[in-house]
Amino acid sequence: MHARHTTPTAFGDHLRQWRRHRRLSQLELALQADVSTRHLSCVETGRASPSREMVMRLCERLQLPPRERNALLVAAGYAPMYRERALDDPAMAAARTAVQRILDAHEPWPALAMDRHWNLVMHNRLVPLLLQGVAPALLQPPVNVLRLSLHPQGLAPRIHNLAQWREHLLERLQQQIAATGDSALAVLAEELRALPTSHSPHAPALPGEHPGVLMPFRFDTPLGVLNLVSTTTVFGTAVDITLQELALETFLPADEPTAERLRALAG
Repeated sequence: MHARHTTPTAFGDHLRQWRRHRRLSQLELALQADVSTRHLSCVETGRASPSREMVMRLCERLQLPPRERNALLVAAGYAPMYRERALDDPAMAAARTAVQRILDAHEPWPALAMDRHWNLVMHNRLVPLLLQGVAPALLQPPVNVLRLSLHPQGLAPRIHNLAQWREHLLERLQQQIAATGDSALAVLAEELRALPTSHSPHAPALPGEHPGVLMPFRFDTPLGVLNLVSTTTVFGTAVDITLQELALETFLPADEPTAERLRALAG
């Protein structure tokens, strides 16, 4: 599914684009939102103006993320519902401190925080230790975690199960594109798919691994291979868009030798 590549200004254009993105007919959306098909058609063509309550109901039925809900509210002439402040805004100091504490508390295991475009915004002290040997250009801000992982001058040559890990990341990215309709993510996906790969086969599961439940990440370091599993945490109840779109990626050792190597690296 392709993302939107233009940003409409009229509410009807916004609504029509999202309805089509969700692959809904006017009749289907009208039934779900409890409005008449005729009225919905008039709203899409600009012949009728929606109430704020109707805008929110349509956003709910279309399962729009907060950023897009704000866009539809503004397009309809209403104030946005969710705040959006940069992570370095002084008003976000408490939230930023809390996120850093979570990342630091995860040591001696690596942990990082990314924005909605997978750009690295925060990390604990283990992360830089694992990036030695990466091309300096890939470490210039903003550091894109997906590009860093899959680029041949990044971490890709050191990932033992690269084919499996690449498929996992691209699938997550495609799910995000389908949910948000973000054109910048669609461009990033095209770039990543065009990167050369080693065509390595899927690595067999190690004893105790459950690839269908936890995605393994096998990573080469000077101390030996790290067998890791990753988990992702999001702030689902955040009322600020920046926090709502922030994702924490934390890695855990899948075996005791990996735990020992990470402790040695941290120490």
